[in-house]
Amino acid sequence: MSAHDYGFLAIDGGDLPLSAWRGRPVLIVNTASFCGYTPQYEGLEALWRSCRKRGLVVLGVPSNDFGAQEPGSDGEIKAFCAQYQVSFPLTRKVRVTGREAHPFYRWLASELGERGVPRWNFHKYLIDGEGRAVGAWASSTGPQSKDIAAAIDPLLPAGN
Repeated sequence: MSAHDYGFLAIDGGDLPLSAWRGRPVLIVNTASFCGYTPQYEGLEALWRSCRKRGLVVLGVPSNDFGAQEPGSDGEIKAFCAQYQVSFPLTRKVRVTGREAHPFYRWLASELGERGVPRWNFHKYLIDGEGRAVGAWASSTGPQSKDIAAAIDPLLPAGN
């Protein structure tokens, strides 16, 4: 099994299979609108804009699992994200922890052990082009941190 065996539903409807991004690294982040880390949307958007031409995908996965900080509907979440000019793909709201967790998050936990279980909103995971989980960062690590950049850069082709 790899990340490419899983998919989500897009916040606007339709499928978001991770296999659509085969060959490209994907930074997957469970998000929430009313969290102290919510301003990280700005960094996620900046990362998306600066690296998407080189192949990076940023995927936001709204979840209400931590502190009930994502209580809104998918439409409300999308409208909220417009404040941050979010243009990277967003999924419909899902569970990311426990027995009800989305299958992708259960896979992450089996692949990465404790590192694969999100502890709060804005936990970040990096999937390489082959669908392997190659990195995980706590909420306190910003999307434009040196650690995340050092993990993403070798997965991207040189240039732009």
